[in-house]
Amino acid sequence: MSRTKRVLVIAGSVLTVLSLLVGGAFLWLWTGADVNTVGKESFDNELAIPPLAESRLGKDGTRVFDLRMQQGQKEFRDGRKTSTWGFNGDYLGPTLRAERGEKVRVRIRNGLDEPSTVHWHGMHLPAEMDGGPHQMVAPGATWSPHWTVDQPAATLWYHPHPHGATEKHVQRGLAGMFLLDDPASDRPALPGRYGIDDLPVIVQDVTFEGADFDHGHGMMQNAGFLGERTMVNGTLSPYREVADERVRLRLLNASTARTYTFGFSDDRAFDLVGTDGGLMERPAALERVQLSPGERAEIVVTMRPGERTVLRSFPQDNYGGAWQQRFNGGDDSFDVLQLRAADRLRPSPRTPAELGTLEVPDGTKAVKARHFDLKRSGINGRAMAMDRVDEIVTRGTAETWTVRNTNGMPHNFHVHDVQFRVLEVNGEPPSAALRGPKDTVFLPHGTTMKLAMRFDGPADPDTPYMYHCHLLSHEDQGMMGQFVVVEKGQKAGRPGEHRH
Repeated sequence: MSRTKRVLVIAGSVLTVLSLLVGGAFLWLWTGADVNTVGKESFDNELAIPPLAESRLGKDGTRVFDLRMQQGQKEFRDGRKTSTWGFNGDYLGPTLRAERGEKVRVRIRNGLDEPSTVHWHGMHLPAEMDGGPHQMVAPGATWSPHWTVDQPAATLWYHPHPHGATEKHVQRGLAGMFLLDDPASDRPALPGRYGIDDLPVIVQDVTFEGADFDHGHGMMQNAGFLGERTMVNGTLSPYREVADERVRLRLLNASTARTYTFGFSDDRAFDLVGTDGGLMERPAALERVQLSPGERAEIVVTMRPGERTVLRSFPQDNYGGAWQQRFNGGDDSFDVLQLRAADRLRPSPRTPAELGTLEVPDGTKAVKARHFDLKRSGINGRAMAMDRVDEIVTRGTAETWTVRNTNGMPHNFHVHDVQFRVLEVNGEPPSAALRGPKDTVFLPHGTTMKLAMRFDGPADPDTPYMYHCHLLSHEDQGMMGQFVVVEKGQKAGRPGEHRH
């Protein structure tokens, strides 16, 4: 054999070996990319229910809450103490509750060793009270936002929003629910006894490395952190005993990157009665509801005496391609929460056929249309800048925002201060799960949504609200923009970061 032939044979052999190695590595990555806890949870921990936050009425009738951000330790697993952050405790925080029309004030003290914020996700309130990255609270400092509740009954939540560090602060445990009641629209036919037949279900995904949280991003996971198992209200492998025929679950996806498709292990139907911003016009009978980070859903499930069923997250097929679906959690399955019905159940009214009227625009009176192109590098080609106002909106006007994702990976989109109506998804009417009031929507690759919203102020040309991807590592890396609400003809100021 000539030297040239030997070189070619050797080169071919090397290429073959390299190809086999690369193919084997890819096969190993592919086959190990999905997570499945179905049938593996013991469900031996009783579900913790966050306590209702204590409050008092001030002389002027303002309802006053106190929250302290603090470090702590929690035994998620017996004998292993994990370092955590929480509000008024070691992990997560109490559930705040207020009525429409009430004045509220939340006195916040930062007991951490680094600055943070508290953002009221889904709340309509003045920009300077919003708790975004411009309302930083320094270690040892206090901040007392106050506003009047002026929106329908809803399941909202609160969490930190420091620019560049939101993912880390939420993962450590800083989050809690904020429930709004509206005496004019509350439906007595819906389960409403907190912690009894009306349950908060705060879902997070976690991975442990020894006793500590492991927040590392896996290979090929461009959505962000994806954990190996789930917990609810800070409880691993949780069960809940219920004694009522119908139970209302207030589902909150408080994970930082993972999207869930919730249903039940026996595929029973449930009534979707509320979305991010409150009740729908009428319930929707569904077997699945998909929630990306930050989204909420209120569902009513019917139980039979003595039975058990499991709230499960099922695989998803709308990630825009097999690659993204595989490596960003779309193929994953989780057993989340077991419900155990008592042998005798208190009877519950049927879910009413009509729930109310949506207080969100329908797009017919929009005076301006805006477009937002989502990319991991930024929105509309620009990464977040604290001193730049990206959009200026006029108080009292309605607009349509068209949001598009052609970035090859999943994103979602959250707008501060407003609730909006989804008008179209890829040019078609929205599914039943998207017909309620929304402030956050999931946009996998290849999705375009048209949203209708109204900006009722108050005007503040110097203090912006945010719009951003709520996959928190994307937000931290710059997928965020700012808008200010101004009076007609008023110009925007130049925002700056203010510490408290």
